[in-house]
Amino acid sequence: MTAPPRTLPSSTGLHGVRWLRSSYSTGANNCVETARPSSGPGAGLLAVRDSKDPAGPALLVSPGSWTEFVAALH
Repeated sequence: MTAPPRTLPSSTGLHGVRWLRSSYSTGANNCVETARPSSGPGAGLLAVRDSKDPAGPALLVSPGSWTEFVAALH
């Protein structure tokens, strides 16, 4: 079995995902967005992208890694 890619050159390759922003976002397009792909590249992982570049790359991380990252920010 081949390991899934950890980055995608364009987040537009993730079809049918719903990108979410933090409720703390000011709407000024200066935050990150996350999505949970259920199929295709990134299935089972968490996708993260820059809201200023919605067609730009997406970083793919495990949900556990994202939780640890966010917890370390507090």
